[in-house]
Amino acid sequence: MTIPRDNVLRSNRECYQRMTAADSPLCRIVSDEELKEPLQTVDRIGWLGGNIRGWKVLCLAAGGGRQSCLYAAAGADVTVVDLSPAMLELDRQAAARRKYSVRLLEASMDDLSMLDPGAFDLVVHPVSSCYLPDVTAIYAEVARVTRPGGLYVSQHKSPTSLQGSMQRSSGFYELRHDYYRTAPVPPPDTASVAANRLRENGAVEFLHRWEELIGGLCRSGFVVEDLVEPMHAAADATPNTFADRARVIAPYVRIKARRMGGNNGNSRDKIPSDSPIWLPQ
Repeated sequence: MTIPRDNVLRSNRECYQRMTAADSPLCRIVSDEELKEPLQTVDRIGWLGGNIRGWKVLCLAAGGGRQSCLYAAAGADVTVVDLSPAMLELDRQAAARRKYSVRLLEASMDDLSMLDPGAFDLVVHPVSSCYLPDVTAIYAEVARVTRPGGLYVSQHKSPTSLQGSMQRSSGFYELRHDYYRTAPVPPPDTASVAANRLRENGAVEFLHRWEELIGGLCRSGFVVEDLVEPMHAAADATPNTFADRARVIAPYVRIKARRMGGNNGNSRDKIPSDSPIWLPQ
């Protein structure tokens, strides 16, 4: 089943408009405590090298009054792109409260035509690629607006998490949905703590395979420098909770990638044929 792109955008915009009105945990502005050490809050792994002062940062599909203020507090020049006017309003309020200068743009993450090529040193992209059917279209736009050598830090819902059941059956979590699918993933079949944490009620979501998440990133002109699956599991978690499910199925993957030279999106132009294989230090 193919859903027109405009219908997908409309449904997901309305989903976040409702979530914002309901004060969802995903729609709460940054706290003063988190702002005391902003870079530590957003980059506990240390991927950004400890200092982003003066960097031009794009917070992609990252409205909500959190990411923008954290990066601005760390000294970056911040632009936020988000589909939801309500989420952008939270950024406006949070930035005004703390007197940060933040540029806010209402747009879809697969159409950044309002932004200049090579404009950003860093693109930060929290979990949201699942809201569009073609992740490579997102990557192409990110590649265009990221300068050569710039970083792209993205987080995605893992394919298996979108396939899996939300409650145990006979002691196990089951794979409920096809891996090779183009249709949206059906909504959870149960209202549970895990379902509320892992899926956004009313959102249209798509499963992206590993070859799309990683291969598509490389084909778009990026080199993957690191990849982690953030730990959300707890050994003593109550069955059928979010932490229990995370013991079996890692819910998210976080990727650090670096833009190769050039801005035309043709990855074949990025690495000379006689260059050594890149290895992480």
